[in-house]
Amino acid sequence: MNKDDIEIIEKTTPFQGYFRLDHYRLRHKLFEGGWSGEMSREVFERGHAVAALLYDPHLDKLVMIEQFRIGALAALESRWFDDGFSPWLIETMAGIIEDGEDPEDVVRREAVEETGCSVSKLEMIHHYLATPGGSSESVYLYCGQVDAANANGIHGITDEHENIKVLTVDPEEAFSWLDTGKIRNSMTLIALYWFRFNRQRLRRDWRA
Repeated sequence: MNKDDIEIIEKTTPFQGYFRLDHYRLRHKLFEGGWSGEMSREVFERGHAVAALLYDPHLDKLVMIEQFRIGALAALESRWFDDGFSPWLIETMAGIIEDGEDPEDVVRREAVEETGCSVSKLEMIHHYLATPGGSSESVYLYCGQVDAANANGIHGITDEHENIKVLTVDPEEAFSWLDTGKIRNSMTLIALYWFRFNRQRLRRDWRA
């Protein structure tokens, strides 16, 4: 099936703020034939994003970040997270793609803003939907080559309330965070699992 098998009866935007909420009335074709009844669904619109796991193949170091996330704070109100869960998350660097921008250009800009590192090479990991049950957001996920020798400090744009701590870590330490459940961010989980499999190839090719 494809988008031609969907009938949008009405689409409205009941909320427009920092993010946007659209409301759909629709129906779609069924696997067994015929059409579904009319459905009413809200979709959270926040645009599309890039993320990149930054790697220095010469020092064999990863550059990651730690920052406060409002969604993680809200998750603490549920019974699924205990008091040991922190709304400060360890992540890959990331950013929103603005109209007319290329994903790779956004990676390079955001890498400097969030970590102070310039990206020299990029390899695509995947382009995926972040949470398609209720949002259109997709993520262009990369691994980027950087020089991690001076990667440290606090970064981010103050006017956007960014307060980002840069972490330079051994891959083995990042893998331990992965294995012990310290990483709670999906793009970071995907990137680290991919990196664990591709690390030696990247180190060989990017050092050549």
